Amino acid sequence: MSIMRKLHFIGALVFCIGLTQKTAAQYYFYDNRYYDNPVVYEIGASLGAMNCLTDVGGKKGIGKKFIKDLNFGNTQVSGSLFFNVMIKNAVGVRLEGTFGQVKAYDSILKSVKASTYGRYERNLSFRSPISEFSAMAEIHPLYIFMKYDEDNLPPKVSPYLLGGIGFFHFNPQAKLQNRWVDLQPLSTEGQGFAEYPNRKPYSLNQVNFPVGVGAKYDLSPMFNIRAEFVYRILSTDYLDDVSTTYIDPSLYANYFSGTRLTNALLLNDRQYELDPTHITTPGDQRGNPKNNDAYFTFNVKISLVLGRDKR
Repeated sequence: MSIMRKLHFIGALVFCIGLTQKTAAQYYFYDNRYYDNPVVYEIGASLGAMNCLTDVGGKKGIGKKFIKDLNFGNTQVSGSLFFNVMIKNAVGVRLEGTFGQVKAYDSILKSVKASTYGRYERNLSFRSPISEFSAMAEIHPLYIFMKYDEDNLPPKVSPYLLGGIGFFHFNPQAKLQNRWVDLQPLSTEGQGFAEYPNRKPYSLNQVNFPVGVGAKYDLSPMFNIRAEFVYRILSTDYLDDVSTTYIDPSLYANYFSGTRLTNALLLNDRQYELDPTHITTPGDQRGNPKNNDAYFTFNVKISLVLGRDKR
């Protein structure tokens, strides 16, 4: 399904829910000072945490799927700005810009290196800024499936589900001699080399699919607060510039020269930094291509509500 078709599907879903949602809530009345409207608008911001699941770092043992390999020590600060349209308190359509950073490093496994099957000795690391712009639908089941009136008031806290599509920019970097070096131009796994025709250069601008859960609480008629967890499903395994196997380093001289050649030779394989006698064989495992990378956020959001009228 193309990106445009997915956007049309999300829009149609939100529209249909808005039409078919038939609760008995009193949309003309919010409290003794404000009238409510079927549609209100929210402008807000958030502050929270961002982390990632990639091939680099992790926890003791062999690399595991999903949060079993999550290392909370890599958590970074993130934030966002958003605009939301709420329909009858039940369905929201949100545009949001999220900004933060992810990072991971194999040296975090030093205390458990005996159990990591060479991940500590691999000695790779990365950081990457994240800039994301997304369109998401926000679904509040309590307002869709339950009826409320003056005798059965809606809950103070409304849990909700999130889903949509996003566009994000990333740029993995590694630190070399106290300077940060961009990794994507170095083809650390032979991307774009004729000798590895199946390894195409990856784009730093990609589509993702955010999904999540949250809860909203009205502080007043004019302000509300949310707590929200959003997980991004990615179609790339190169958020950390690590995915498959080591290549023959002698090939770099066929494609690069000068500083770019030096950086590629030093950063594609860093096991020499821990063991100068180590010899890597082309084809040795560098990452796991079976699982794509992911990143996620936990944020606290505050919104200014527009569209309620004073009595």
